[in-house]
Amino acid sequence: MPPTYRCHWARSLPIRCGGPAICVVSPAVFNAIHAATGTPVRSLPLKNLQMVLHRIKMTGSLRQAALAFLFATALVGEALAGCGEVVSVPTDGSTMRLAYIPPAKPGADSVTLLLLAGGPGYLNLDDNGCARLLKGNFLVRSIQDFGREGFGTALVDAPGNYQGEDGLEGYRAARAHADDLGKIIAMLRARTQGKVWVVGTSRGTISAANAAARLSGTAAPDGVILTSALMSGQVGAKKIWVAQTVFDLPLADIRLPLLLLGHAADTCTRSPPGLMDGISTKVSSTRKQQVLISGGPDYRGGAGLAACEGKAPHGYPEQEAEIAAGMARFIRGGRY
Repeated sequence: MPPTYRCHWARSLPIRCGGPAICVVSPAVFNAIHAATGTPVRSLPLKNLQMVLHRIKMTGSLRQAALAFLFATALVGEALAGCGEVVSVPTDGSTMRLAYIPPAKPGADSVTLLLLAGGPGYLNLDDNGCARLLKGNFLVRSIQDFGREGFGTALVDAPGNYQGEDGLEGYRAARAHADDLGKIIAMLRARTQGKVWVVGTSRGTISAANAAARLSGTAAPDGVILTSALMSGQVGAKKIWVAQTVFDLPLADIRLPLLLLGHAADTCTRSPPGLMDGISTKVSSTRKQQVLISGGPDYRGGAGLAACEGKAPHGYPEQEAEIAAGMARFIRGGRY
């Protein structure tokens, strides 16, 4: 009687499995297939699993076990593919690309987070859905932590006509930008049959607040989370859009559940935590919570624009898991 083998694949996002196992398990399984069928396996992902099993004389539970194991091995190949499925959505005169990872259990109770990074918003996603730029952004770093909470994620890149040095520029506050995000929200809702929340950080909060204030129907998000909101602009700057803040948007039109996060040690000139009350008092949300986070590693980089980076308290370094868990509590109806 052959020995019993149990293979456990732990969920890890973005779509990756343990690296050491890939080097050992895959060759062993492929050699076994070659020995049983005479057909060598030379590429990943492993396809045509039913055809492979048909050529192996198996029946009953042994066949089912082999199918399950080979299917798991096929996922190893998918795991090597990258950071999520790259999805393209037509927008106002261009196309927006996003890296999509589905929720753990799609359906009415599922939640997908539409992630809007700060800075220029241009991630330069590669064909595997991995960000070439803004890798240190808080939301980009937190994707695995959101996955551990069971959430799907959609990391949104700047549209094709806003991929220069300044990225989205002043387009973040435009009605057309909200409509673009609405198309993505409607697509995600149709895919998952669940809820979609928009999450923005730093300058990305302008995009998130824009969508929350202006969208309705199936294009509207189910809730909004703003972290390190951009609340103080530079009036009179050479680039007019640098003066934009979330206060330029019709915040009173936001009636969705709102979670507003800031860091007590944030010294970024664009997101002074003392201005957070201004957002809370302007929105019309019946369910809202404002949270001032503390802790994290010591930061000695000084104040000003240098403090607006992901490694500063502005970007919550080493606090990703804690914050993702707090977001999950709020999204599911509790307190952060």
